[in-house]
Amino acid sequence: MLNRDIQAAWTYHNATKHSFSSIRTNPHFLDWSNRPLPFKIYSSLEPLPLPRKVRATHAPTLSAIAETGQREQAVPDVEVLSHLLYFSAGVTRSRAYPGGRIDFRAAACTGALYEIELYLACGSLPDLEAGFYHFAPADFSLRKVRAGDHRGVLVDAAAAEPSMAQAPVVIVCTGTYWRNAWKYQARTYRHFGWDNGTLLANLLAMSTALGLPAKIVCGFVDDQVNRLLGVDTRREVALTLVPIGKLAEPSPEPPRAISPLGLEIAPLSHKEVDYPAMREMHAASSLLSSEEVVDWRGAPVAKRNGSGGERIQLQPLPEAELPREPIEQVILRRGSTRHFAREAISFAQLSTLLDRSTRGVWADFLEPLGTQLNHLYLIAHAVEGLRPGAYFFDRERRALELLKDGDFRSQAGYLGLEQDLPADASTAIFFLADLAAILERFGNRGYRAVQLEAGIIGGKLYLGAYALHLGATGLTFYDDDVVNFFSPHAAGKSAIFLVAVGKSAKGPRIL
Repeated sequence: MLNRDIQAAWTYHNATKHSFSSIRTNPHFLDWSNRPLPFKIYSSLEPLPLPRKVRATHAPTLSAIAETGQREQAVPDVEVLSHLLYFSAGVTRSRAYPGGRIDFRAAACTGALYEIELYLACGSLPDLEAGFYHFAPADFSLRKVRAGDHRGVLVDAAAAEPSMAQAPVVIVCTGTYWRNAWKYQARTYRHFGWDNGTLLANLLAMSTALGLPAKIVCGFVDDQVNRLLGVDTRREVALTLVPIGKLAEPSPEPPRAISPLGLEIAPLSHKEVDYPAMREMHAASSLLSSEEVVDWRGAPVAKRNGSGGERIQLQPLPEAELPREPIEQVILRRGSTRHFAREAISFAQLSTLLDRSTRGVWADFLEPLGTQLNHLYLIAHAVEGLRPGAYFFDRERRALELLKDGDFRSQAGYLGLEQDLPADASTAIFFLADLAAILERFGNRGYRAVQLEAGIIGGKLYLGAYALHLGATGLTFYDDDVVNFFSPHAAGKSAIFLVAVGKSAKGPRIL
């Protein structure tokens, strides 16, 4: 079982660390003439246009990101699916630049490269035939990749995970290596988790707003799902499954055989550069049988509490004072902040963000509900009512534990790959995890899970910040220097992700 040979994850993780030295000894220059297409295009398939006018949910953002997506029986129609897809992965605005344009999507993505693709398998729905479809954000349509109901293939691949067995729709998220590796090289496999997770934060919030159950399923037989997708696994691979809705009856049995597709697909660019480390990491974290899938799910990693230092209890905004802006408006207004104003946010705002974004994710690797793999550490620069310093977020006690006093703006900037953003923000939130314990429990696939969870929580922080009329942006970092800064408390952990939060220097963007 390759998944249990965890040296593969350590080899990849250590080889893709950033350091002061590695950035300078391995420079990477972007070939703009070879920039990949931001969309997957099935050249021979006819589009099925999705309705662009959809009803508003009026669901407040801070409520939508806090709930976990567990609901009773619900079946989406095409209008509801359109709403869900648009606010998770649709094109929300475009910006021209010399030589072309960038189409920005509903969820943030590293480098605005959008390497995550969405497919959906469904039975017969109102206004939509049973089939396996690809979602095309460029023209906001579906393209039927396979006719017929193939949900049973996904249920079988996920070893009859209960939420899958009764779902009228299953969304499959994939990652396309080259589209992100053009800029980020072999580190792209980490970005798969961040970018898939950020998109899923939107999808989970929208599912909550639409009254649909939605669960993240990471345990499945990889080859079975990839064969259904018909993808070239040297270029694109399945990452997560998301059952949407709930039926009284289970999905049908899978077909006896999955025929190859061989569909014509437009090339991403005239030349692709291969980074074998990514494919090796994915292969090493693949599950080969239903027995492996069942073994992979289950008991969580042991929790780690604070070390007994001074604690400051969170003081979230009272319910009556929370902004009520609907989730759709916040998603349309959201964007990665490019400049922070070095102004203070309130402790109530920070408390609300931490409280609402960490209430739990309904996922097969986070059971029981409320389990969390990542630990949050903060460098607070300008938070009214909170001393500048380094903190650990003690999630069980809903408190910040002071690790050390001081003005650490320059250190935060250095840790964030010597960028101004984490220094100028009001606070920089670092995600660290006990990777050794995660890999021991989940095998190499635990590496997928911890990166994905970081992206989901980071995506919730994004949405929560914009709901509070703040700004946020995700960043990369100097791996070992982050751990060293927060040690001895963080000793033995690994740096996973970084989100900066504060007031935008340009002020809020008004639609």
